[in-house]
Amino acid sequence: MEHFVITIARQYGSGGRTVGEMLAKKLGISYYDKQIIHMASDESGIDVSLFGKVEEGNSVKKNSLFNRTGLYKGDLIPPDSKEFISDENLFNYQAKVIHDLAEKESFVVIGRCVNYVLKDRPNTLRVFVHAPWEFRVEQAMTKISGTREEVEKFLLKDDKRKQDYYRRFAGGVWNDATNYDLCLNCGKLGFDKCVEAIEAQMNIMRR
Repeated sequence: MEHFVITIARQYGSGGRTVGEMLAKKLGISYYDKQIIHMASDESGIDVSLFGKVEEGNSVKKNSLFNRTGLYKGDLIPPDSKEFISDENLFNYQAKVIHDLAEKESFVVIGRCVNYVLKDRPNTLRVFVHAPWEFRVEQAMTKISGTREEVEKFLLKDDKRKQDYYRRFAGGVWNDATNYDLCLNCGKLGFDKCVEAIEAQMNIMRR
């Protein structure tokens, strides 16, 4: 049977990462998050810190042509090019790692526009996990030190970062429901019900 992939995009504090970890454990498959940038670094030979900068919204090459036209097309830029460490190429290497993994195994993967990268791949379920603001703030305050006001500012900044990243590399709106197969309100459903809903939808798609 063909390998299946479950991509999870999520708002910070929505519980999407927890849902992904629980789902992978329940299904007995791999779970990938930041491991992807380390694998992309190993694949390309590019320092892992550069991948982290792009994810954080800090451009590696501020004057690069690709900072204006970074929409993912799948082609890798060769090492002899001055654009080898451009933001676009760093994203492309992550996408290559994901495509290669999809040929070898089933897995759950978090973020990184993977819903767009694998949009044409069969047996791929694209999920978006969201939650009400108050739920997100409460969840975030268990992980981030600071006042409520500081945590709220962080959430707003993180939403914008994800939106900018998605617009740049996928050319769309990150939290647009039409970019996903399943959207779940974790604040209402809870972690366990979200896991059950994703598993049920995946089973329907694989029939």
